[in-house]
Amino acid sequence: MSSFEIQIREELESLSADGLLRTVDSIETGCFSQITIDGQTFLNFCSNNYLALNGHPYIANAMKKAIDLWGTSCSASRLIVGSIKLFEEAEERLAGFKRKEAALIFPSGYQANVSVIATLASSEDNIFSDQLNHASIIDGCKLSRAKLSIYRHRDVNNLEDLLKNSKSRRKIIVTDGVFSMDGDIAPLKEISELADRYDAVVIVDDAHATGVLGKDGKGTLELFDLQQKKNIMVLGTGGKALGVGGAFFCCPDYIKQYLINKSRGFIYTTATVPAIPAGLMASLDVIVNEPDRRKRLHELSNYFHQRLKAEGFMTSKTPSHILPLIIGDNQKVIDMALILRKNGIYVKPIRFPTVPKGTERIRFSLTSHHTKEDVDKVIDIIKSYILLR
Repeated sequence: MSSFEIQIREELESLSADGLLRTVDSIETGCFSQITIDGQTFLNFCSNNYLALNGHPYIANAMKKAIDLWGTSCSASRLIVGSIKLFEEAEERLAGFKRKEAALIFPSGYQANVSVIATLASSEDNIFSDQLNHASIIDGCKLSRAKLSIYRHRDVNNLEDLLKNSKSRRKIIVTDGVFSMDGDIAPLKEISELADRYDAVVIVDDAHATGVLGKDGKGTLELFDLQQKKNIMVLGTGGKALGVGGAFFCCPDYIKQYLINKSRGFIYTTATVPAIPAGLMASLDVIVNEPDRRKRLHELSNYFHQRLKAEGFMTSKTPSHILPLIIGDNQKVIDMALILRKNGIYVKPIRFPTVPKGTERIRFSLTSHHTKEDVDKVIDIIKSYILLR
């Protein structure tokens, strides 16, 4: 056995001993509100399919038509082979949805964040990043080689102190719109005011808000009436509430042109499959035409949050379609996940480094296809586990 193999195997054994080894389950159905694993059906509380649009007939039909017309691959980067009109149509629609001048489609949200941040900032610049931002934001900041100033989670006073002391060429504030592990919302109104005051721009990762928040599901900028702000740019993903895949960055047109010319993550990758832009446009149609999906999701989020709080469980301060059950112990969160799974509830234990040590949790993701009866079942199982300990 080579020294390389020995070292890798030792690291895996160490992860296993610490209860941190991750495994991938093989599911036998699509990622819906119910899934099947090894012949057993579970209520799925892991999915980001918030509006239950995955597999929606209207969206699926649009994607099938795109395959028939445009094929199954773009076969090269858009700069090499050209850009099929479907991408241009989708980017125009997506920009309009977010009320921005332009949009640029990427294959995934991770790739979009890493590519955009690393392109717009360099060693001469200063990025201000929320302490609990998504890993893709963190990696984009590292790749940019900009000075990185991390402010305390949602703490605008701390952010202002950092902005005051910055003498960098460009100041870029980056934040999640809805934070993926806690479900809380960034204080964007206050962040916007700071950006105006200190000549900064803002990038909002709206992956978990797009389709869900705001009167028409347009995300956190709509929620705070900030869509017209020219110094705020926003990323959306298609693989969560929109039920499709891919990602899109909405920004001024000059930024789009800059990314097309400078972003390695756009220039040196094959464009995502033609079915994705077709599906994204169809999803926007459904979000507009079926607002009850969003209404049901909000009602269920409020109900689940009330139940968790009423039982004295540690969760987020405000209701959300993402609700953590914070346990704060590695083995206990693993045990809780196993108890829930034995009782037909599919969840995963969330541990370090995904969340800080001491905040280990079960992360519940709600969809508009879940019911109050589903929530009651979860609460009853958790209560039984607490009593048995």
